[in-house]
Amino acid sequence: VQLQASGGGLVRNGGSLRLSCAASGGTFSSYAMAWYRQAPGKEREYVAGISYSGGSTFYADSVKGRFTISRDNAKNTVYLQMNSLKSEDTAVYSCAAGLSGLTYRSIGYDYWGQGTQVTVSS
Repeated sequence: VQLQASGGGLVRNGGSLRLSCAASGGTFSSYAMAWYRQAPGKEREYVAGISYSGGSTFYADSVKGRFTISRDNAKNTVYLQMNSLKSEDTAVYSCAAGLSGLTYRSIGYDYWGQGTQVTVSS
């Protein structure tokens, strides 16, 4: 499975962005999907995840109520709508796919895309 993330950019504090992650080379609807992020000098952090059907989602406390993960299995794409962005959301965001079900543990994901940079300016 190949994953291609896009949609990052520079946005002001309080602004919004929508990230996309397009998958190819596998049965997308079989995979749980997740978004992670990594800020400079910090460890990779789980952001949000969605089950293979889209029926279940899970969010890190730091983004709950501001970010929404969704998927379109017909388009082999997972999205991350990010609202009310803060400077602490600045990071490289990566998507991941796995067959282990919805989990926050990175070991549960078998495939990783390249990241897309999100920068929030104050």
